[in-house]
Amino acid sequence: MKIEKIETFCVALPTRRSFGVSGGAVAVAGRPSLRVLVKVSAEGAHGWGEATPIPAWTYETAESIVTTIDRYLAPAITGRPAWDLDGVTSAFDRAINRGFSIGAPLAKSAVDVALHDLLGRAAGVPLGVMWGRRRRETIDLGWIVSGRSAAEVADSVAEGRGLGYRAFKVKVGMGPEDAEVVEAVRLHAGDDAALWVDANQGYTVRSALTLARRLEDLGVTAFEQPLPANDIAGLRRLRDLCPIPVALDESLRHPSDLATFVRLDAVDVAIAKVQRTGGLTLSRRLCSLAEDCGVALMGSGLTDSDLGLAASLHLFSAFGVDTPVDLNGRQFIESPYAGPTVEIRDGTARVPDAPGLGVEVDEQTVRDLAVNVL
Repeated sequence: MKIEKIETFCVALPTRRSFGVSGGAVAVAGRPSLRVLVKVSAEGAHGWGEATPIPAWTYETAESIVTTIDRYLAPAITGRPAWDLDGVTSAFDRAINRGFSIGAPLAKSAVDVALHDLLGRAAGVPLGVMWGRRRRETIDLGWIVSGRSAAEVADSVAEGRGLGYRAFKVKVGMGPEDAEVVEAVRLHAGDDAALWVDANQGYTVRSALTLARRLEDLGVTAFEQPLPANDIAGLRRLRDLCPIPVALDESLRHPSDLATFVRLDAVDVAIAKVQRTGGLTLSRRLCSLAEDCGVALMGSGLTDSDLGLAASLHLFSAFGVDTPVDLNGRQFIESPYAGPTVEIRDGTARVPDAPGLGVEVDEQTVRDLAVNVL
């Protein structure tokens, strides 16, 4: 089964509510959220993948993702066997060099996930069965709280609790009231709620330690990416001094990055994130390395629509991630292209059991939602 065609569709999805991180806006209420959907076809079979352009989080834009796939990645792998995921990864690295980072991970991830979906559909099994590992049938989700003051967060927490969520991830690094914001979340979420914070690289060692000492008494379970991704020395120092576990996200673009942090004894928790790591092929390698090295695993997403949501659920299920994960797409955007898809109830997602990703895509709706970004 050889890859015959790769198509990209930049779709404008409805935005449910606004969402910001330390780098800027991720979603803006009233403004469509752009996602790049990819369809890979091979000898009568097909699969779908997704990329989430968020310039506030990374350097890839909707325009760059579309042109990278259309002009570089697709020509590099058309005609190759669809099953040769390792060979596809090598071809991607030749087409778009890794450089200091992995090199266009969002674009590569969309194609890689689409190939996984294609292979699962062709075999008639969900991804976990294809991989031979499916340790969980459900994954608990965290409700995202993003506010600049304590007064802003009460309504968000109440909404999450009303929908059955019992875990909350708080975005920090956005202002001087971070500690007060987290205190307000704990107050309104209750002592029984799981709680962790994510700075998206927003602190220095000193400011991170100052906040962490206040967070320890609030039962915060992890401090996600407090420092810039490439500040390895700072992260090692922080890990030695921080009273709560330090979790790495943006620092782990490639499995080799995790290997470096393990050798330097500079990581408590590794965050698995499909798009950041260039897709499921490299994400599985990163998760296996963490597992073999005794590094705890947490899960996260990139405000994905339902295709990306399903890909992450299969990955986290395969590695038995048993802590609540940040897969927040449903909280902020809609996926009108999806027919039968992921079921979420009371803050818990069921891992799909249909072939491939387990998301049925209405291609006509995709075409209707498509916009020209070039």
